[in-house]
Amino acid sequence: MRVLSGVQPSGRLHIGNYFGALRQHLALQRENEALYFIANYHALTSLSDPNLVRQYTLDVALDYLALGLDPAKTVFFRQSDVPAVCELAWIFSCVTPMGLLERCVSYKDKIAKGIAPNAGLFTYPVLQAADILIYRSNLVPVGADQKQHIEVTRDIAVKFNQAYGETLVIPEPYIMAATAVVPGIDGQKMSKSYDNTIEIFAEPGPLKKRVMRIVTDSTPVEAPKNPDTCNVFALLKLVASPEETAEWAARYRAGGMGYGESKKRLAELLTECFAPYRENRKSLEKDPTYVEDVLADGGRRARAIAEPVMEDVRKATGIVVAKK
Repeated sequence: MRVLSGVQPSGRLHIGNYFGALRQHLALQRENEALYFIANYHALTSLSDPNLVRQYTLDVALDYLALGLDPAKTVFFRQSDVPAVCELAWIFSCVTPMGLLERCVSYKDKIAKGIAPNAGLFTYPVLQAADILIYRSNLVPVGADQKQHIEVTRDIAVKFNQAYGETLVIPEPYIMAATAVVPGIDGQKMSKSYDNTIEIFAEPGPLKKRVMRIVTDSTPVEAPKNPDTCNVFALLKLVASPEETAEWAARYRAGGMGYGESKKRLAELLTECFAPYRENRKSLEKDPTYVEDVLADGGRRARAIAEPVMEDVRKATGIVVAKK
């Protein structure tokens, strides 16, 4: 199976990225043909500083490689190293109904959160469809809350095939059942857009400060607490053993414990969990040539897959490109 996913370089990766998607991406690469890309075109919908776009793109590459992505097995590349994806997005925009985009929940949510609307943000699903369909992907791993994105891609592919003939592979969503919806320090879903994240590779001191800021309720220390509604516990059970998780749940319900205790333990567990990866990342930072070589090679491999698809699309639509 050909599996494809992308991550937007709009800030440092956080533990929500890891437990929500990245961990599953690394597992899927072992038994599938995986293509993972850094979606730097997508980042422009919310990021206008060119230096940050470049830096965050490098950060994502370092993070994935440090966490165990195998570039010999997985095609790992920058979205911009396959410029034909933007050509395909334009062609798709000519068959995509406005109503389909107007119904997208993600756009509405971002606007509701105060993010300034722009045409790129509105047409984001069209470029995302191009990202998926240009590689004839079979499976697209997503969380249950992102299923609509894949449904839009499937709708666009069907519209194109109806208009121009059976040209595109209709992908299937791979809903990661074990995917965690990771709360941020404010209780909302952890997201760089909301500035509520805990970074994967934060040093122990800053990481602990961030954890200690997690919002909790005002239940007195002596009173029983509900672990099922606690943001700290929701994060704690991602990194604690099942036995320790059960012990913390019992302590919550028994009362006599302040949230500060569980926050301190959470900081310790997160530090332990990511310590070896943090060291890997430091080593990779010293070898930027290797990282660039990985991305360049991934770009070449991705273009080799994408170009035959674009040739089929151009032929179907009547677009003529001079032979090189």
